[in-house]
Amino acid sequence: MASTLTLPAITPAQQWPAELLLRAQGIKIVFFDVDGVLTDGGLYISEQGETLKRFHTLDGHGLKMLREAGIVPAVITGRDSAPLRHRLAALGIEQVRYGTEDKLPAAQAMLEALGLDWHQAAAIGDDWPDLPVLRRCQLACAPANAHPEVLGVAHWVTTRHGGAGAARELCDAVLAACGAYVNLLDRYGQ
Repeated sequence: MASTLTLPAITPAQQWPAELLLRAQGIKIVFFDVDGVLTDGGLYISEQGETLKRFHTLDGHGLKMLREAGIVPAVITGRDSAPLRHRLAALGIEQVRYGTEDKLPAAQAMLEALGLDWHQAAAIGDDWPDLPVLRRCQLACAPANAHPEVLGVAHWVTTRHGGAGAARELCDAVLAACGAYVNLLDRYGQ
């Protein structure tokens, strides 16, 4: 007769500042920039002129977990490419605006379509085109290597750089604030 091993619940190793968790409560949508946030900001261009991007799997899993918790991951990017479309489709990201230099109208349209408001939104960006969205969100975040003007408006700066897990840090904090982090961790840890 086989015995079933019962594992104890996992205690989270991460801790977040109380101010961050308070600001992140009630978040229903998180806006992500691509270049410099979901990627390292470098553009790799082949001899044929194709733009290639490097994505971090930690970030991708974070976006998937947001969806699992009922929080909308939304991407607004100034660029458009086949690799980017492929990656976001693989992650199941439905709220996306490609080739959008003026990100504010795109974010506003997404909020209206989902019946949400800025006090229910978080965002992470790294450069000036992200400022209008960041300044309106309940929680504005920046990767550690963001431009100084973006760092200056961010409520929270991640410890990781863009393309190296910065987006995952934000996902984890939002998941912790809404109470889903421990349940997801326990489910994955069994």
